Amino acid sequence: MSISDFAVPAIFVFVLIYGLCKKTDIFTEFTKGVKEGLQTVYDIFPALFALVLSVGMFRASGGLNLIANLISPVTDLFGFPKEAAPLMLMRPFSGSGAVAIFENILQSSNPDSYAGRVASVILGSSETTFYVIAVYFAATKVKKTRHALPAALAGDITLWILSGIVVGLWFY
Repeated sequence: MSISDFAVPAIFVFVLIYGLCKKTDIFTEFTKGVKEGLQTVYDIFPALFALVLSVGMFRASGGLNLIANLISPVTDLFGFPKEAAPLMLMRPFSGSGAVAIFENILQSSNPDSYAGRVASVILGSSETTFYVIAVYFAATKVKKTRHALPAALAGDITLWILSGIVVGLWFY
C-alpha cells in the first residue's frame, strides 16, 4: 500500500470533519457544488460539441491529409517529416485525434525514427489550442479573446519549426 491509496479517503474525511467543526450543512453545500458543475457543463457543451464534431468530420473527409500534402513544400524547407504533418495540423484542435495520428506514426515508422521523434516532441510540447480557447473561454464567459489565439498559434508555429530542426540536430 502507498500513500496514494489513502489520499482520496483522507481528503473526504478531512472535509467531513472540517464541515462538522464549522457547523456547515455538508450535503447542501455538496449539492450546490454539483449544480454549479452541471451549469458549467451546460455552458461549455455547445462549444465542445461543435469542436469535436467539426474535427471528426474534417478528419473523416480527408481534408487533413489534403492540407498536409499542400503544405509539404513549406515543411520540407524546415526538414519536417511528411509523416508528422497531419499530427502538426490536428494537435491544436484535438488531443485524442492527435494521439490517434501519433499512434499511426509510431506504427508506420520506428518510434526512434526521425518522424517518430518529431511526433513525440510535438505531442509532448504542444497544447490543444482551439480546444482550450473554446472550452475555457466559454466556461469563464470570456468573449474577447483578442491576443490569446494569435499568441497561442505563434507558439504552435514556433514548435512545429523547431521540432524538426532540434530533433535533426540532436539525434542526426
